[in-house]
Amino acid sequence: MWLLNRYLPVYDYLDEPWTYLGIVPILPGIAIATVSVGRFARAKTGIVPFDEATTLVTGGLYRYTRNPMYLGMFMILIGAALMMGSISPLLPVWLFMLVIRYNFVAGEERFLEAAFGQNYLDFKNKVRRWL
Repeated sequence: MWLLNRYLPVYDYLDEPWTYLGIVPILPGIAIATVSVGRFARAKTGIVPFDEATTLVTGGLYRYTRNPMYLGMFMILIGAALMMGSISPLLPVWLFMLVIRYNFVAGEERFLEAAFGQNYLDFKNKVRRWL
């Protein structure tokens, strides 16, 4: 993101002090990711993608999104891109989300369905993937 902003900036749309608006998604993004990791730690289940899941976490922010850790990361990246002020840093954010969606989330969903069966399917039907 930084390299694209520095060497291939495409349309600077924000100047200081407006670039500090990036803090708006960064702070809640950090909080969402941290609280979600804490929820996994308290449940004593794998936090790293594809670690063994011993518990299906459905409380806290997981009542609203099945992927709050990734959502928090996305918010942090969007905020960082805003702070850079050009369109170029936004491109890796969307690439990140595509990689997360198709290389991690899809596999994790299969893994969780195999591990928790109908409980996971019920959770999946009740809670949206993102928001």
